[in-house]
Amino acid sequence: MITLKILLWTGLFGIFYTYLFYPKVLQFLVRNKKLEYNKIPFADLPRVSVVMAVYNEEKVIEQKVRSVFNGNYPARLIDFYIGSDCSNDKTNTILTELKKEYPTLNIQLFTERKGKINIINHFLKEVPNDIVISTDANNIFLENTIYELVCALLSDENIGIVDTHIIRSNINKFANSIGKEELFYLNNETKTKLAESILFGVIAVPSGGCFAIKKKLWKEVPATFLADDFYVGISVAKQGYKTITNLNAKTLEDINTNPKVEYRRKIRIGTGNFQNFFCQPSIFLNLFTKIGFVMFSHKLLRWFTSFILIFVLIATIYLAFSSIFYTLLLGLEVLTILLCISDLLLRKFSIQLPLIRFISHFYTSNICLLIGFIRCIRGVKTSIWSPTERFQKAK
Repeated sequence: MITLKILLWTGLFGIFYTYLFYPKVLQFLVRNKKLEYNKIPFADLPRVSVVMAVYNEEKVIEQKVRSVFNGNYPARLIDFYIGSDCSNDKTNTILTELKKEYPTLNIQLFTERKGKINIINHFLKEVPNDIVISTDANNIFLENTIYELVCALLSDENIGIVDTHIIRSNINKFANSIGKEELFYLNNETKTKLAESILFGVIAVPSGGCFAIKKKLWKEVPATFLADDFYVGISVAKQGYKTITNLNAKTLEDINTNPKVEYRRKIRIGTGNFQNFFCQPSIFLNLFTKIGFVMFSHKLLRWFTSFILIFVLIATIYLAFSSIFYTLLLGLEVLTILLCISDLLLRKFSIQLPLIRFISHFYTSNICLLIGFIRCIRGVKTSIWSPTERFQKAK
């Protein structure tokens, strides 16, 4: 009985630690602190390679390409490599027309589906520049994006990756949808990654939407991995280099607001996360290294929260027969589950109660991770993907 109680409260502490204590303590420790980077004179800027894989991105591809070339970083110093993964909409036509306007735009139109990471691996073997920026089609650059990434990356020879600060472009439009809960989570992630950058020189994972890396540090990502950004971030940190975020390197990206679309995305990411864990578990479990402590505190505990929740519920049911306290605790747990179910029903009538929606978002996100774990265990045979819907309507 005592052992069961200890395990139960250890599990609950783990959940509160990873979601509340860890990020808030780190953010408190770095209050009023910031990272400083040297500003490189424009005359001394190096040539950079931007790499991107796309599939059916006709809605955003032109805006994306122009945002890369129309910033304050000299266009002549940007080699933009885009691989179209057998797109069957107007993406290829748009890219072909843009090639006429931008001489350093290099496009490759694949006739068979390859998957994002296989296209990026392909480009990393041939790009000529020492600095590479990996990005997604719906991640729109601002005027200073590339300049800030390059300045931060070259400000210290020990910096291997610089992450961007993604600004959500549809906040007002989707204030009353699932995007509100996702925005809260993402904003907290940004603050936590900044704190990790300052305190440890290691962030849990760079944003897949856009990050800069020194080409010499790139390690080929396994062909079936779904969370390539995670693999790249870990491989750079393992080589002894810093992985940090630069809040001045801003990009724009919309929030997924359709619950079904967002949860499919979370399942995919969850599957990729567990792929990375089972590939090199020692990295996540060695708490005596900076990368191990950050990965365990920020990521690993969250990935296994669904298992902790199941164990806590079972343990509480057992203990409820012996104590009124655990009976009340069981009632609270059951109530949160019922609130989650009620939110799913209320959505059908476009009714949103903020607290209930946050509880529902927490539970459904962990269900997605659980499904991702199962899919990882069953095996992933391909990394071929389809992009989430662009310019979504609020749900």
